Amino acid sequence: MAADSRIEDYPHEIDEQLSGFESSVSSVKTMLEKLMSMPRNELLQKLDPLDQAKLDLMSSYTLNSLFWMYLVTQGVNPREHGIKQELERIRTYMNKVKEITDKKKAARLDKGAASRFLRNALYEPNEKDSKKKAASKTAADTSHDTPRSKRPKQS
Repeated sequence: MAADSRIEDYPHEIDEQLSGFESSVSSVKTMLEKLMSMPRNELLQKLDPLDQAKLDLMSSYTLNSLFWMYLVTQGVNPREHGIKQELERIRTYMNKVKEITDKKKAARLDKGAASRFLRNALYEPNEKDSKKKAASKTAADTSHDTPRSKRPKQS
C-alpha cells in the first residue's frame, strides 16, 4: 500500500525523470564514498600538481552543483543567487586547466630535426665535398685503365 500511495504522489509524466535523478544521485554517492574512503592528504600526495588542481576543481564544482540543486528543491531561483557566479568562476579555472593539458598533448616541433630535414632536402655541395668527389672519381677512372694481371689465353 505504501508503494501505491507513493506512485500517486507525483504525475506519471515525471516518473522517467525521477528514475534518472535517482540513478544520478546513487552514482554521485558511490563516487563520493570512493573519495572519502582515502584521506585527502594521501590522495594528493599520489597526484602531480596538475591532477591535484583537477581534483580540487572537480570537488568544488560538484559541491556547488549540489548546492544549486538544493536551492532548486527549496524553491529558490539559483540564477539570482551567488552560486551562479561561483560556478562560472570554477568553470573559467577548469578551462585554464584544460588549455594546459591540451598544450601538453599538442605535438611539439623538434627544431633540430626540422633543420636537418631542410638541410638535407636543400643540399648543395660545397667546395670540399666537390673536391673529394672529383678526387675519388679520378681514382676510380685510373683504376679501370690500368692493365690487369696477364692471364693465359684460352683456346
